[in-house]
Amino acid sequence: MKRVFLFLIISVTAISGRLTAQDTATASLPEKWTLQQCIDYARQHNIQLSNLRLSQQSSREDLLQSKAARLPNVTGAASQYYTHAKNADPVIGGFQTQSSIASNYSLNSSWTLYQGGYIKNDIKEKDLLLQAANLNVLQSENDITLQITQAYLNILLASENIVYAKDLLQTSQAQRQQGQQRFDAGSIARKDLAQLEAQQATDQYSLVTAENSYRQNLLTLKQLLQLPTTYQFGIVQPDTMAVEKPVPSLAAAQDLALQSRPEVKNGELSVQVAEIGLAKAKAGFKPTLSLGTSLASGFSDNQSYSYWQQLDNNFYQRAGLTLAVPIFSNRVNKTNEAKAKIQIDQAKLSLQDTKMVLSQTVEQAYLNLQNTQEQYKAAEQQLTAAEEAYRIAVEQLKLGAVNIVDLQVQKNLYIQALQSFIQAKYSTILNRKIYEFYTGEPVTNE
Repeated sequence: MKRVFLFLIISVTAISGRLTAQDTATASLPEKWTLQQCIDYARQHNIQLSNLRLSQQSSREDLLQSKAARLPNVTGAASQYYTHAKNADPVIGGFQTQSSIASNYSLNSSWTLYQGGYIKNDIKEKDLLLQAANLNVLQSENDITLQITQAYLNILLASENIVYAKDLLQTSQAQRQQGQQRFDAGSIARKDLAQLEAQQATDQYSLVTAENSYRQNLLTLKQLLQLPTTYQFGIVQPDTMAVEKPVPSLAAAQDLALQSRPEVKNGELSVQVAEIGLAKAKAGFKPTLSLGTSLASGFSDNQSYSYWQQLDNNFYQRAGLTLAVPIFSNRVNKTNEAKAKIQIDQAKLSLQDTKMVLSQTVEQAYLNLQNTQEQYKAAEQQLTAAEEAYRIAVEQLKLGAVNIVDLQVQKNLYIQALQSFIQAKYSTILNRKIYEFYTGEPVTNE
């Protein structure tokens, strides 16, 4: 029992520690988030983005190392030897045992003076790769921005559905109460009252469904932001969001996207990197000239000179040039050159494919926006007509001019029109923001 009790204490302490750490981490976070706050937070704290930034730092280190290759290297070495040997004595015969201690010291340096332009091109390549790493971060930020925008608008859609579902439920409850009074007075049949009760239950179910959708979309946004599971948050309801707004033409949007999108710039950098790779491969056919220098000295205790005298007597300096000329490399250099040319062609095809896919994506976004705008206009007219027809049916029911069945028909038509209108509204807002984002316009709360 003591062991079980101790285990429970340790478990509770660990859980409490984790919860305290999470509370500390979320203490500075807002209770309600705007769309811009969601985007900014994800850009700063997203794990995938943080990993890409680490890759960016690694590329920067590669560039620094490449630049350092232009400088000479210096290596120092020191060694200490102890020798114990048994040697034959040619004078008196027999063997004698000797022990000695020796030290060697050296300082070496080499400097590549010419390598067919390899070092210069390697620096250019590493600089381009660093730029590509920066663009990878930007491209990932763009992807996350679109995901968060869609999740945020889905929450607004679900929230507006809840408002309308509550209004419909209140109306159904009022109609059922009126129907109960009329049934008690004997003016309507039991089946008419049952229809009103069924409609109230249906509206109650629609409200529950809308609330479930709101919670699910809120969870989706929370997971995209990678917030702790214990953290409870909501979003700010914007005052207004423009549904219909002038946007660039398709041709203008495609030109802007091709000029500004990071995936296109990344593809262009890939072509440049491949071309520099060809220049580096051609450097393998050229000679390499290097300068080498060395300083060295040593000491041994089997000599009569002192330590410092031996270091001075044994001190030597050496400097020289080395010219290495490639004569036959088992086709290594030729293969490297051929593969570098292939990589250039592949990079150009990849860039062409990227541009084509981006143009098609922008065209699809433009078509989606046009379609949803037309749907929104039609849905708005449909809602106006259905709302008026439903209002008239409600008034006629109070006067006994229509029956319950006719009222339910008009109400169902109104609900369908209302749902279509809300869906078309937020679909238009989402597609407009996506289309504008491809043109380089940032996502905002408007």
